[in-house]
Amino acid sequence: MIQHAFALGYHHVVWRCNALNAASMRAARRFGFTYEGTWRGDGIVKGRRRDTAWHSILESEWPAQRDRFEAWLNDANFDAAGQALTPL
Repeated sequence: MIQHAFALGYHHVVWRCNALNAASMRAARRFGFTYEGTWRGDGIVKGRRRDTAWHSILESEWPAQRDRFEAWLNDANFDAAGQALTPL
């Protein structure tokens, strides 16, 4: 999807998540997104004020990230059970 967004002419791709969602914040970093900041009090979810963390990948950063993804997704990186041999 990221490759498609850049092919369409977008200049950056954004990942937003609840600032309390540590797993989502770790995933954003693992996928190569850079933390940009937190919008405090961005909305109300389930009756509670929510802060939203913003991460992004810029078009200029994508080629290096794409190479990481392609290496990780390569068939040679997976065993017979479908488990990745090296993490992303």
